[in-house]
Amino acid sequence: MKQKMAINVSMNGHKARSKALKIAVGLPGVESAALKGNDKNQIEVTGDGVDAAQLTMLLRKKMGFAELVSVAAVGGEKKEEKKEEPKVQPVVWSYTTTPYCVYDAPPACSIL
Repeated sequence: MKQKMAINVSMNGHKARSKALKIAVGLPGVESAALKGNDKNQIEVTGDGVDAAQLTMLLRKKMGFAELVSVAAVGGEKKEEKKEEPKVQPVVWSYTTTPYCVYDAPPACSIL
């Protein structure tokens, strides 16, 4: 299930923002990460199967302060329509054999 989460992180400069984004994108299942908020101190992460608590703990460990603000599901799941597969027609092979040479016509036969 796709989800979008917002995490407040204490970031004091461009280098810290870059480091926080690298940490966020490094987790498996993360599809995108963006900076949000007035001071660009909030990271918005979108992904499928991302553990929000694990991401927050990693950011706390590496950056100092991180607070999970919200986690929300993105859109509804699309219903997959079942399409009928085209029916395969069986191939019928004829088992008639044609002789390579006809014995009634000796001049045309190269085997004799």
